[in-house]
Amino acid sequence: MTDPVSDFLIRVKNAYMARKTRVEIPHSKYKQALANVLSRYGFLGKIEVKNAKVGKNLLIDLLYQDKKPKITDIKIISKPGRRSYTGYKEIPRVYSGLGIALLSTPEGVISDKEARKKKLGGELICKIW
Repeated sequence: MTDPVSDFLIRVKNAYMARKTRVEIPHSKYKQALANVLSRYGFLGKIEVKNAKVGKNLLIDLLYQDKKPKITDIKIISKPGRRSYTGYKEIPRVYSGLGIALLSTPEGVISDKEARKKKLGGELICKIW
């Protein structure tokens, strides 16, 4: 696997499309930080870290509203072959504020709204709506 972040996001998207209630993903601190931000904005439910035979796994509950998934789509911006960096003034708005963009900044993984408030730029990871 060359891009664990894209793998994490696509596993979550595919689980929503398959109408699953939970998804299990290999653990890393970075993936857990991404999941925590998504949970804070209401896109994901409870997040647990479970010990497996080899390493750890993240168990993530998926949320639905009126039988529709909370995440409609995920657009991955930064890829291993082409990283995308942006200043806080150029951070895109996702669906006029209905979605969020995730950024990796010197203060950790944060949403576009938090980055504008703190005046931080960084690597634009993805857009979620």
